Amino acid sequence: MNHDSYPDAYIRGILGAVKTIAMVGASANQARPSYFVLKYLAGRGYNMLPINPGLAGGTIDRIKVYGSLAEAPGPIDMVDIFRNSEAAGAVVDEALTLVPLPSVIWMQLSVRNDAAAARAEARGVKVVMNRCPKIEYGRLSGEIGWTGVNSRVISAKKPVLAGAGFQRLTIKPK
Repeated sequence: MNHDSYPDAYIRGILGAVKTIAMVGASANQARPSYFVLKYLAGRGYNMLPINPGLAGGTIDRIKVYGSLAEAPGPIDMVDIFRNSEAAGAVVDEALTLVPLPSVIWMQLSVRNDAAAARAEARGVKVVMNRCPKIEYGRLSGEIGWTGVNSRVISAKKPVLAGAGFQRLTIKPK
């Protein structure tokens, strides 16, 4: 896989298939990107599992926090890494000990560890590096276009009213 550029179909396929996302490095600080990415993805229907040893047993936005990937309940479809590139290697190695294996390892913006990606891909795990699932979801659904950002995606999809008067586009087919 060329990790310098990902086809939209690859990203859409991942975001459409995963249900449970473990976010390593989740923060309770509302000013941190990991906080609003967690909240955004939970709001789009993903089962979020925040992973942060310092906050284990507590909650972030009413979502229970776990101390490690091994402590998280049930199978994990995707591990979203909010740690630096060097620390990502250890997170990938921990993810590769899970049974069943997650189907995706996602490293956030500015996080890239090619050696860790190769280890994951050798085990059949898809890898995305230096991308944000919140941004990619917003871009592919057309939501990001609401703010005047060119998403490179043209759509005639009508936004869906998603409770409490909010309209949200989705990447899922109707």
